[in-house]
Amino acid sequence: MGEGTAAARAEVLAAREVLEEELVRLEAATRAAVDIPAKVRRNPVKAAGVAAGVGFVAVGGPRRLFRRAKRAIMGPEEPLPETMLPDEIEKALKRLGSDGVRVRGLLEHEFADYLQTTERQRKSRELPVAVTAALVTAARPLVLLAARRLVNQAFAPGAESFQEQLEKIRSRRALADAEAEAARAEADALAEADAEIQGL
Repeated sequence: MGEGTAAARAEVLAAREVLEEELVRLEAATRAAVDIPAKVRRNPVKAAGVAAGVGFVAVGGPRRLFRRAKRAIMGPEEPLPETMLPDEIEKALKRLGSDGVRVRGLLEHEFADYLQTTERQRKSRELPVAVTAALVTAARPLVLLAARRLVNQAFAPGAESFQEQLEKIRSRRALADAEAEAARAEADALAEADAEIQGL
């Protein structure tokens, strides 16, 4: 029974040491990943490029770029006509008469005629719109992939920074362990002194 207990205790202590080491490595990786000033000092050009890329994605640059590409392919959008304001439409409808059913029928008939006469023009405009939509749909995953890479690059811990942070954490923990050991020794010494005084 004593051997099994000793083996189990040794396994628990070994697992605790492995866990503590993993926690130290995790803390070092986290600190190295978010240590932006150190990254800028080591490679300022790369840091500026990553910051510019992240900023470009954050302010909606890809969306603006796609809109400009669409405008370049399709041409500028037609501005709204200035002559067809709601008051003018209302006046035109009143001039058609007061019989609502007749006015509605007239508008429906005129609109159907308009659709028939402009059908060829509308179909010729639909092809570039479909091509642009396909291009935007195809390019979106690529832009998202590039954005992900930029973010990963911005927060990836460098090997030097990771080792530096690892050493800092290990020295801090060693100092804390030494202080705790000194405090325990002092407490034991005080307890012994108190026991001697009680024994007198």
